[in-house]
Amino acid sequence: MTAVITATQPAWITPFTGLSPRCFSKLVTMLRRDGADAVRRGRPWSLPLEDQVLLVTTYWRTNLTMRQLAPLFGISKSAADRIIDHLGPLLALRPRKRFRKDTVLIVDGTLVPTRDHTVAEQSKNYRYSTNHQVVIDADTRLVVMVGRPLAGNRNDCKAWEESGAKAAVGKTMTIADGGYPGTGLVMPHRRCKGEDLPDWKQEHNKSHKQVRARVEHVFARMKTWKILRDCRLKGDGVHQAMLGIARMHNLALTG
Repeated sequence: MTAVITATQPAWITPFTGLSPRCFSKLVTMLRRDGADAVRRGRPWSLPLEDQVLLVTTYWRTNLTMRQLAPLFGISKSAADRIIDHLGPLLALRPRKRFRKDTVLIVDGTLVPTRDHTVAEQSKNYRYSTNHQVVIDADTRLVVMVGRPLAGNRNDCKAWEESGAKAAVGKTMTIADGGYPGTGLVMPHRRCKGEDLPDWKQEHNKSHKQVRARVEHVFARMKTWKILRDCRLKGDGVHQAMLGIARMHNLALTG
C-alpha cells in the first residue's frame, strides 16, 4: 500500500499534531534520545519514527478506527495498533516535580467518555466516563500533571487525592472551584443561607473565577483531540492519550 500521510511532507504535520514542523522535529529528537527508535528483536517497524509519531497523533486527533487509519499510512491494521501501543506511553507528559515558591496552580476535573467499562462509570453526563484531574500553571497555562483516571462517578474532592494529584502538588498554592470542600485548596467564598456575601468577598470570587477560567481554556484546547470525546482504548490507553495530548498542548504553547 502507498502511504497518503507522511511526515516527509510538512503540510501534514500541523493539522494532525497541533505542532509546527520545527516543534515536531524537536519532539522526535527527544523520543530518539529516550530510546524510542532503538533496535529491537523481531521484524523492524515498517515506518520511520517520524511517521510513527505522526500516526499516533493522527489517531488521537481524529479518533479514526484502525481500519480507517492504517491505509492512510500504508500499513496493516495490526501494525498500526502495535505502533500506538508501543509509542503512546513514550509520548506521555512527565509531571513536574519542583515548583517555585511563588507558583500558583489551578486544578479541575474533566470527564472523558470511555468505552472500557472496567475503568469507567456513568457520570453526570449519563455516559460511561473517566475523571481526570488536570493541574496547570496559572501563569504559563502549561499542564504540570494529570492524575490517574478514576471512575466518572467519583467526585472531584475525592479524585483530587486518589488520583495522585494532591501528592504531586504538595504544599504549592492551588486554586479550585467549589467542588473541592475540605481539601485545603483555594476556593471561592460561599454564601451562608439567608445571607448575602459582602462586597469584598464578591470581588474575590470575581477575580478567582477569572483566573480559574484558564484551566477551562486548557480543556477546550485539549478536547479538540477527538479521542477525548469518545475513547475506545482499553486499560491505561485513556490515561496515555491524556498525557500525550497534554504534552502536545505544552509543546504548542512553548513553541
